[in-house]
Amino acid sequence: QVRLTESGGGFAHAGGDLKLTCAASGKFFRLNLLAWYRQVPDKQREFVAGITPLNDTRYADSVKGRFTIFREYNKNTVSMQMNSLRSEDTAVYYCAADVLKSPLVAATRNWGQGTQVTVSS
Repeated sequence: QVRLTESGGGFAHAGGDLKLTCAASGKFFRLNLLAWYRQVPDKQREFVAGITPLNDTRYADSVKGRFTIFREYNKNTVSMQMNSLRSEDTAVYYCAADVLKSPLVAATRNWGQGTQVTVSS
């Protein structure tokens, strides 16, 4: 059982900064891809940033140059530093992790509960 717990969401003014952190706990063999998604009402959940076990990163075009994703292997966490926030960044942000519970099975996608980020103009 893997639990993903997000923290760091809240309020910010346009141009401000926030850092989101997702901590994985429970029993698992390995964390593969770690990512952040976001969703606003009546819209599809969208990919924001991802990071591989080799620290390769990928970002949505809308956040390139402003957001930075990184992972800390010794803490089983993935974080995303969000700078120069814009009102359109307002959304519920979800942590996603592809989890290997054992080396004998395929990885499964796990999701956190989500954390609200609200950016005011």
